[in-house]
Amino acid sequence: MTNLDDLTALRELDPAGMLGHVEALPQQCRDAWALTRELELPADYLQVDKVLIAGMGGSAIGGDLAAAVVANRSPLPISVHRDYDLPAFADRKTLVIASSYSGNTEETVSAFRVAHERGCPLLAVATGGKLAQLAVDWQVPLISFGYRSMPRAALGYLLVSLLGVLRPLGVTGDLEPDLEEALQVMERQWAELAPTVPQAQNQAKRLAVELAGRVPVVVGAGPLATVTRRWKAQFNENGKSWACVEPLPEMNHNAVSGTHFPAEMAGRVFVLFLEGTGLHPRLELRLELTRKVFEGMGITCRQVPIHGQSTLAQILSAIQLGDAISCYLAALYRTDPTAIEDIVQLKERMSKQ
Repeated sequence: MTNLDDLTALRELDPAGMLGHVEALPQQCRDAWALTRELELPADYLQVDKVLIAGMGGSAIGGDLAAAVVANRSPLPISVHRDYDLPAFADRKTLVIASSYSGNTEETVSAFRVAHERGCPLLAVATGGKLAQLAVDWQVPLISFGYRSMPRAALGYLLVSLLGVLRPLGVTGDLEPDLEEALQVMERQWAELAPTVPQAQNQAKRLAVELAGRVPVVVGAGPLATVTRRWKAQFNENGKSWACVEPLPEMNHNAVSGTHFPAEMAGRVFVLFLEGTGLHPRLELRLELTRKVFEGMGITCRQVPIHGQSTLAQILSAIQLGDAISCYLAALYRTDPTAIEDIVQLKERMSKQ
């Protein structure tokens, strides 16, 4: 098994520098906020009564997280759409934001075209590609940035730029203090998660070692329920590992009964309970009792404290921690966290049909 304190080995196993992108998350957020600080939307956009964010993969999760950040502030419903077409409710009073890092995501471009046909107010977030070209051709707002990475490694841009787009709609409130807190929390946290920090003092390395050879099951409640999907995706793409997510309170109505068979799975899963602050007291109780139920079944569980007070700070610090764990897990499996050959091959086959 890879020695996670061997910096040479880590660099060799991470040739494209995925861990460097995890370190850059705070700066991505700063740059994305600055990019949208002076954004002014057309007057008719301010009359919309709902928002739909179209995207896939790392681009879509930015929409999920943005919706979670403003869930308790926004008078407008915000939904995320992962498909080709659009739901029937998308109309001329629906702001459709197409988010695609490459600008060429097949499903997102298709949804953007359908939205244009329906006369929906449109906005695009992309580094280029077909999506950016359509925004130019149709003369609709385009948020473009030049950060070069895999889409999932640019989440700071994809999340915070969406918050910047939502701000002129009056649904975010004043996010400046929350963002500043998030940046400070992430920078302090990275000082404890960086590759140079020995495993004995490095939470991300220690959790990666415990996860190696097991299936991660990530549990979260409130805003952190959305973060669990990001952790799963990063375990999948970076670590090339199976992973599952279980949001509370829903899992108490099904998943707790699905732990008996196959009996040998109790020793093969590893349940991570993401625990932040500001939860409904009943959710806090459910986290505690669910963990005790699992432990009583012989299932290994870990409580993972998430730093920050504001929702945005907790979400971003949890993302940074999960991303770091997934990179160290990739090193333990001796796999490149950046490469995603299976996804690339599937896209190539789709393009030929």
